[in-house]
Amino acid sequence: MEMVNLKINGQEISVPAGTTVLEAARSAGIEIPTLCYLKDVSQTGSCRMCLVEIKGGRALQAACVYPVSEGLEVLTNTPKVREARKVTLELLLSNHDRKCLTCVRNRNCELQTLADELGVTDIAFEGVRNEYAIDELSPSIVRDNNKCILCRRCVNMCKNIQTVGAIDTMERGFKTQVTCAFEKSLGEVSCVNCGQCIAVCPVGALREKDVTDDVWAAIANPDMHVVVQTAPAVRAALGEEFGLPIGTAVTGKMAAALRRLGFDKVFDTDFAADLTIMEEGTELLERIQNGGKLPMITSCSPGWIKFCEHNFPDMLDNLSSCKSPHEMYGAIIKSYYAEKMGIDPKSIYVVSIMPCTAKKFEAQRDELSVNGLQDVDTVLTTRELARMIKEAGIRFTQLPDENFDDPFGDQATGAGVIFGATGGVMEAAIRTVADILDNTSHSEIEYEAVRGLEGIKIASVTAGGKTIRAAVAHGLGNARELINKVRNGEIELDFIEIMACPGGCVNGGGQPIVPAKVRMDMDIRTERAKAIYNEDKALPLRKSHDNPYIKKLYEEYLGKPCGHKSHELLHTHYIARDKH
Repeated sequence: MEMVNLKINGQEISVPAGTTVLEAARSAGIEIPTLCYLKDVSQTGSCRMCLVEIKGGRALQAACVYPVSEGLEVLTNTPKVREARKVTLELLLSNHDRKCLTCVRNRNCELQTLADELGVTDIAFEGVRNEYAIDELSPSIVRDNNKCILCRRCVNMCKNIQTVGAIDTMERGFKTQVTCAFEKSLGEVSCVNCGQCIAVCPVGALREKDVTDDVWAAIANPDMHVVVQTAPAVRAALGEEFGLPIGTAVTGKMAAALRRLGFDKVFDTDFAADLTIMEEGTELLERIQNGGKLPMITSCSPGWIKFCEHNFPDMLDNLSSCKSPHEMYGAIIKSYYAEKMGIDPKSIYVVSIMPCTAKKFEAQRDELSVNGLQDVDTVLTTRELARMIKEAGIRFTQLPDENFDDPFGDQATGAGVIFGATGGVMEAAIRTVADILDNTSHSEIEYEAVRGLEGIKIASVTAGGKTIRAAVAHGLGNARELINKVRNGEIELDFIEIMACPGGCVNGGGQPIVPAKVRMDMDIRTERAKAIYNEDKALPLRKSHDNPYIKKLYEEYLGKPCGHKSHELLHTHYIARDKH
């Protein structure tokens, strides 16, 4: 590897060729402020907060895009640099809605943090401010351009990483804004509600549509039986909202907190993930054995489903007809559980705690209902749950570890837990399908080939004399690339797992927001996934078909996987949508 020698603030350092000044400084323990920069997402130099002085040069340079060169001398803390950064920040603040105390990002805002670190105590530039209407038409995402600082992180994520292109910049100069085509709402364009724009926004310009008031009202209603379920990825991130290290699993404390919030029953969506594997695995085998439409593509990610409906309507028959796990659970709660407990389904209110903003849209889909009742009544993100816990005065870190409630208990398997990471649905399915095809119980069940953060992973599994050709993609840009290869005949596959969010659900649009500084030094997707896989290893049962509660559900109620009753409750269909 070619190395380059340079000086930063008189300190001699050596870094690989191609390194930026920002990266070089960080490797030497020197902090340079940023706003528009986000590792692997946005390197535009547009905010000008990372300006540095190059010895022998005239103009200040943006460190995030300025490459190192042999003998380069950089100064990061001269009066000229400090003054330029402060003026830039004051100009940003002069056109910013500074209602910080009532902003959802208060105390987790990169603009607010910089103002504190750079000693900005007054705004020198007061004048005309742009004022925008708040876009609240989307069921998932609220956009408030009055708080936007035009860093373009959201644009780069949506256009370049996710390849959705629902937003872009419009106008020039002082009138520049981030918006949809023809200034439409996010709810009127091909936005897939993945929320990755929220996850990368440094301020409060983008946020999920908060429905915590609806949930508080349901809990307080004596006529409602309020049931809550939590997705596997939530346990891997919720603790971050209470100061715990990234990647800390808080399953037991989460269950305890939900019970103290007043929910009547606290269930684990992992159980429904096991149920999904039974249905999806059976559907895959039926397609392979009976000449069905292949490759079959997973249907767990609502962001991916909507992306497919907009961009690949010709591939809708390839999608598994299975509802996503939390929707399956909602249907079971309002049927089997309601009958078992003697409760009128109309009085049951199902709340899903999800790492995902797209689940808010999904829960409202007309086709995800049974007998006129939506499977799930409302969806809270991990962040919304954290706000409810704080509002209730619950000391989260001091809670004891508690189990989930019966009748489903805490009998979810490790296969259900790993749904939260990219490759997890595929691995869980293979664990079951391999056992069924070979008519045995395999002891080797960790399929490393489908794990990890490579954008597209290809693997094959041979069982029962059959070879199943599989692929995993995470992030919609990778999904687009893979599906185009399938359409063009470049690759032949039997089974595909797609997650809309890079890294899978652990990095969903509803998860705790991590500042750019932290993302420079740590891959949060890897750390959260570790919590998922560690919980899988610790569980006594690690295959969905071994779950005794799943067996009981089929024996008592559903009959068999992909049978008449399960199709009625657990399967759905999709809608071809306009591309724009």
